[in-house]
Amino acid sequence: MPRLIGLYIRQCAIGFAVSAAFVALLLWFDVAGLSRLVFASDMAVVAILMLWVMNGIVFAGVQFAWAVMSMAERDETPRGGKRLRLEPVPVKVGAEKRRDHQTTVGY
Repeated sequence: MPRLIGLYIRQCAIGFAVSAAFVALLLWFDVAGLSRLVFASDMAVVAILMLWVMNGIVFAGVQFAWAVMSMAERDETPRGGKRLRLEPVPVKVGAEKRRDHQTTVGY
């Protein structure tokens, strides 16, 4: 099996494990009355399964993205150019007396 596929399966498994812990904590602490709502229903298993799978998709995607982005090599090249000193150069600008020009627009 290619290394990338193995990495993907491993990170998805970690994401779904984190999702299981997250759903367990949601139900244990009864966040926003969710636990009472789920366990009062006759479809509690389906509700818990949906919570786990939907959160598992999100957590697995985030876990895989984090793993891929952390594989990047460090860029050790110098940054910022050569840091040359800039010295001001005086520039003479000839100034002329301003003349008020009136323009006429004809229609």
